[in-house]
Amino acid sequence: MATDERIQVYEHKMTKTLDSLTKELVTIRAGRANPHILDKLTVDYYGTPTPLQQVANITVPEARMIQIQPWEASLIKEISKAILSSDLNLNPNSDGKIIRLVLPELTEERRKELVKDVKKKGEAAKVAVRNVRRDANDAFKKLAKQDVSEDEIKELEDQIQKITDKFVKEIEKAVEEKSKEILTV
Repeated sequence: MATDERIQVYEHKMTKTLDSLTKELVTIRAGRANPHILDKLTVDYYGTPTPLQQVANITVPEARMIQIQPWEASLIKEISKAILSSDLNLNPNSDGKIIRLVLPELTEERRKELVKDVKKKGEAAKVAVRNVRRDANDAFKKLAKQDVSEDEIKELEDQIQKITDKFVKEIEKAVEEKSKEILTV
């Protein structure tokens, strides 16, 4: 196994961690309407739980409004039910053809809670990245039994540390950007 292949496995795991955090942060509601807050919602479509995006057109006509236009009018009740049972704390308004979600202005207290939540998710992602580094270092130490020199092992550990630092910085940047977005009134 070549040196870069040994590193790539762990770098890929760290990339997945960052991607997962990024997807999670997109679903957190800041002051403006973002259709991605609905990404986790599924509706019962002929007995099958189906993502909302696959049964409706979702648009943002105004800064604090999301509009959902189902492709079948019969889905209005299902979509409304999914929104009400979610943790979004939104009240859907329907005219029989279109559902409108008006996002209330976030209170200062709620913004601070959201920022705290974002930071917690960021810390969890950093822990996950560091766990990948630990796993990598453990694997590299085992290479000593396979006639790999200490210098090569040290080089692998240095590389994985640099990659870890890079991902931790990216996580911190993502958390900082999301926090700024939430706190912007």
